[in-house]
Amino acid sequence: MQDNPQQILMPRVGITHGDINGISYEIILKAFADARIMTLLTPILYGQSKVLSYYKKNFGIEDFTYSLTRDARQAWAYKFNIINIVDYELKIEPGQPSALSDEMSGVSMKKAVEDLQSEYLDALVLTPSSQKINQKLGGLMAAFFNNPETLRVLVSDFMRIGLVTDDIPLREALAKIDVAMVVRKLEVLSKSLKTDFGINAPKIAVMGFNPHAGETCNTDENDIVVPAITEAQNRRMLVFGPFSPARLFVKGAWLKYDAILAMTYEQGVMPFKLISVNGGAYYWAGLPAVCTAPMHGPGFDIANANQASPDALRKAIYLAMDIVKQKKGGI
Repeated sequence: MQDNPQQILMPRVGITHGDINGISYEIILKAFADARIMTLLTPILYGQSKVLSYYKKNFGIEDFTYSLTRDARQAWAYKFNIINIVDYELKIEPGQPSALSDEMSGVSMKKAVEDLQSEYLDALVLTPSSQKINQKLGGLMAAFFNNPETLRVLVSDFMRIGLVTDDIPLREALAKIDVAMVVRKLEVLSKSLKTDFGINAPKIAVMGFNPHAGETCNTDENDIVVPAITEAQNRRMLVFGPFSPARLFVKGAWLKYDAILAMTYEQGVMPFKLISVNGGAYYWAGLPAVCTAPMHGPGFDIANANQASPDALRKAIYLAMDIVKQKKGGI
């Protein structure tokens, strides 16, 4: 297929539909209710028009218009586009995670990642799915992009925190971390800060494992974190630490750095959410493509109640667009 001639300038941003029984369709409808956003990008939802119509009616957003397309390359500029991932009708059960909603989350994600890998999309934004589906994401990305070293980065308007390990049990996370792993993650973060965020000489604060990391002698820091920092410095990265959470966050020392590397998921997410009160987005650094997501779950407890805010989804969309622009030379 040939590209739609209207689709030369604006970035194509794919959007997965997440869990159909959660809040994803609500935040998508609210985020794109103001048509002015369509002058900045061409959105392509990998979902189903009948599900969108169901939620449109429930939330009284009847004037929301969209165009169906079979191929991301044929998406219409200045319109909200939908690629129907299945042709049959889906059973919608707001607030109730189900085998069907998990399956449809996976189908949406697979089709969207295929198009991202084929460069039919400039970026991909993932809306919330169940934890079961989210845990498959890493394997899916690795399979499509030949197993690159990646790093999930938490991004707000003024803070970036990379996670050495993702949301896995703490005991399992600590067992995985070694010097080589920390150095690899530092390399990914440092390169991303340069190429994706336009920071020429990024400074990175590295957290330790223990409450008084860097202040007392602890085996974990001396055997893993300190040697990793030394090796990164030998590779001409501007990295500092190890820092304890109190030393880094309580008096605002983190403001001196362009990013932070946390050892575990909770170690990074907890201070991020406390400080970034306006929310943030996830970014997968190290991928050869741009992929972001809002920092919240599928919200089954408030599904279909017209209570979900689209702010985090907007942040994920604008973050993706900013990185696409930076990768293209800031044009």
